[in-house]
Amino acid sequence: MTWSPDLGQEGKVQKQLPLAPDAPGHPHAKELSAMGIILDAHPEIAELVLADLVPEEVNANAGAPGMTADFVMRAALLKQMHSLSYEKLAFALTDSLSFRSFVALGLADPAPTKSTLQSNIKRLTAETWEAINRVLVSHARHAGVERGIKARVDCTVTDSNIHEPDDSWQLWDVVRTLTRLLDRAIKEGFDVKFCRRTKAAKRRRLTVMNAKDAGTRRGGYRALLKLTEEVLAFADAAVAVLETVRLDPIAIGLAAELKHFADLGRKVVSQTKRRVIEKEAVPASEKVVSIFEPHTDIIVKGRRKVQYGHKLCLGVGESGLVLDLVVEKGNPADSTMVERSIDRLSTALGRKPRQIGGFASKANLEAAKAMGIKDVCFSKGRGLAVTDMVKSTWVYKQLRRFRAGIEAIISFLKRGFGLRRCTWKGWAGFNRYAWASAVSFNLLLIARHQLE
Repeated sequence: MTWSPDLGQEGKVQKQLPLAPDAPGHPHAKELSAMGIILDAHPEIAELVLADLVPEEVNANAGAPGMTADFVMRAALLKQMHSLSYEKLAFALTDSLSFRSFVALGLADPAPTKSTLQSNIKRLTAETWEAINRVLVSHARHAGVERGIKARVDCTVTDSNIHEPDDSWQLWDVVRTLTRLLDRAIKEGFDVKFCRRTKAAKRRRLTVMNAKDAGTRRGGYRALLKLTEEVLAFADAAVAVLETVRLDPIAIGLAAELKHFADLGRKVVSQTKRRVIEKEAVPASEKVVSIFEPHTDIIVKGRRKVQYGHKLCLGVGESGLVLDLVVEKGNPADSTMVERSIDRLSTALGRKPRQIGGFASKANLEAAKAMGIKDVCFSKGRGLAVTDMVKSTWVYKQLRRFRAGIEAIISFLKRGFGLRRCTWKGWAGFNRYAWASAVSFNLLLIARHQLE
C-alpha cells in the first residue's frame, strides 16, 4: 500500500508526514548503492585504510568508539565525488538518506563533525589510495569492465590552491605571516620584541600595484624589500629567544614555524632583488611562487597560459578507468614518460597492454616496441611511418581516435571530481588529493558499467 499525504484543507498544507521516508529512487542513489556493493566485496580495502588510521603500536579496540576505516574511506569518496567542503560533508551525512546509507550510518546514529572528518580523511596516504585503486582495477578486470588490452597516456596540470604569483604580494605574505607568529609568541608569554611593519608593507605593496611607471614601481619594491628584511631580522631574533626555552612544546613549534617561513622569505627577497632590481631572468626552478605551498611548480606548456601546480601523468584504460597516476616534480617533457608509464600500467593491469597511445617520438616508439607493445599510436606523426607504429592504416585510425578520448576523461575528472584545483596542503596532500579524485571517479565508473 502506497502512502498518500494528508494535504489538509484544499490541498494547501501537508499536515502529516510519513513515519519513515521512502528509499530514494534517484539514479545517483542507485549508483551509490552499486558502489557500496563493490566496496563490500573487497574487505581488504578497509584493512589498507586501517593501517593509516591506527599505527601498529596502538590498540584499535581501546578507547571510545570512533569512525571505522570503511566509514572514513567512503566519506572521503563522497567528499571528492561531490566536491564538498568538510562542513558541507558533515551536513550531508546528517541530512542525506543516500549518503548515510552509503557510509552505513544508522538512522539514529549522529554524523561526525567536520573536524573529525578532516582529521581522519587526511590520514589516508597517497600510497593507500593507489593500493585501493589497484584493487578496483583488478575488480574491473574480473567483472569484464576493463579488458586490459589497450591503454592511453596523457598529461594535464592541476593547480595548487594559491593566488596568482606576484613578487610584491609574496613579500607582503612574508611580512604578515611572520608578524602573526611573532604576535603569538608574545601572547604565549615569551620575551620576544619586534616592531610592527604590516601597515607600512601594505602601503608599499599598493604603491607597486598602482605604479604608473617602472621607476615608481622599482622604488616601491626597494621600500618593501627593506621592510621585509627588517621583519626577517625580528624573526631570527625571536627564534634565538625561543630556542633558549627548552622542553616547551609551544616554543619549539613557534621556532620551527618562524624558521620555515623565514627561510622561504629570504628566497622571495633574493628572487625579487634579482628579477626587479637587477633585471635578471630567474629560472623557474629557482623561484618560489607561494610561501604557503612552496612545492608548487611553474608549468609552461606550449603557448598556453602559465599554470602553477603540478603536472599529472595519467594512464587510462579502454573502459575509461584511470589505471595509473603520477604527480610529477618539475616540468619534465611528456616524451620522457613512456617507458615508466608502460611499466606502471603493466603492474596495475597485471599484464602488458597490447596497444598504447602516447607521446610522439622515435625513441618512444622504439622503447615501446622493445617492451613488447604490438601497436603504438601517437597523436602527432613526428615523421614516423604508419607501418612502423601499427600493422595497418585502419588500426592506426582506430587507435588514434581511442587516444583522443582521454581528453574527455581528463575534463570529467576536472569538472566533476575536483582535479582542476587541489585544495589540500603540502606535497603529500597534493598526492593524496589527486589519488582520491581518481579512485572516486573509478568507483563511480565501475558502478555505472555494472548498472547498464
